[in-house]
Amino acid sequence: MRPTDGLLCVLALSLAACAQLSDRVVLLPGPDGRTGALSVTTATGEVVLSEPYTRVDVAGGELTRQTTSPGMVRDAYGRLLAMQPLRPRIFVVHFKPGKDVLRPDSQAVLANIVATLANFPAGEAIVIGHTDRMGSAADNMRLSLRRAAAVRELLVSAGVPREAISVVGRGELDPAVITGDEVAEPLNRRVEVKLR
Repeated sequence: MRPTDGLLCVLALSLAACAQLSDRVVLLPGPDGRTGALSVTTATGEVVLSEPYTRVDVAGGELTRQTTSPGMVRDAYGRLLAMQPLRPRIFVVHFKPGKDVLRPDSQAVLANIVATLANFPAGEAIVIGHTDRMGSAADNMRLSLRRAAAVRELLVSAGVPREAISVVGRGELDPAVITGDEVAEPLNRRVEVKLR
């Protein structure tokens, strides 16, 4: 057999194998254990996956729903899953009313943020400040930026490089709890720290 004949044989085998390929979609839980939902649709139908470790196989346009398990996924896709980058993580710290001072219960969260960020190969943090709806929108925007900057400084003092931290203020625009104007809501006085 000439070298070019071998290449043609591999190509022919690859093309024959392609005709038999199917797609498989497995719904996995997120890092927090919660699972969303996913719709897989072809010309012949639709399957909605909403339970963790359910899957759908697509072959020739036909959908077949199946159930798998964490062990089966680990055995079949462990090497592939290990190559994925770490999923982003979100932490939330809360502040005292009208101030850029953390509540005491949020101090411990900072150590967890620093430890988690150390596990990200090219770790970066996006620090997003928020307020409740007490006071003017302009004042709240400034306060949200001060809160985000305060968290940045705490992270820098804990050893996180300043250039790895972005700061954003959202004021009262993205509340955790929707309220009317001039309502003091402790859950809205927060900074979200997104690690990726």
